[in-house]
Amino acid sequence: MPLYEHVFIARQDLSNTQAEGLVEHFSTVLSDNGGKLVDSEYWGVKTMAYKINKNRKGHYAYLRTDAPAPAIQEMERLMRLHDDVMRVLTIKVDAHEDGPSVQMQKRDERDSRRDRR
Repeated sequence: MPLYEHVFIARQDLSNTQAEGLVEHFSTVLSDNGGKLVDSEYWGVKTMAYKINKNRKGHYAYLRTDAPAPAIQEMERLMRLHDDVMRVLTIKVDAHEDGPSVQMQKRDERDSRRDRR
């Protein structure tokens, strides 16, 4: 099955548990349609570059999935219809990277790039 990565932004006035509940909700949508959630990360509340629906901040979540295209289309459709989800981005990838995403890595690990200069 194809591999996908998803990032979605939920409204800032949700609690952390409600935002993490959205991840669980969309993972059940995937599993009901023949896919599976490989990994998920909750990135927390972050400030956005510009306002979306009068919100300056949002709850960011990241999903790695292994699912057929109809399951992804159904999940995206439900995300776009959900009132709490403001933005959705889905990317098809060749392989999932091991370990945490770049967003979750410690700042020390990312600063090693500056040492090369």
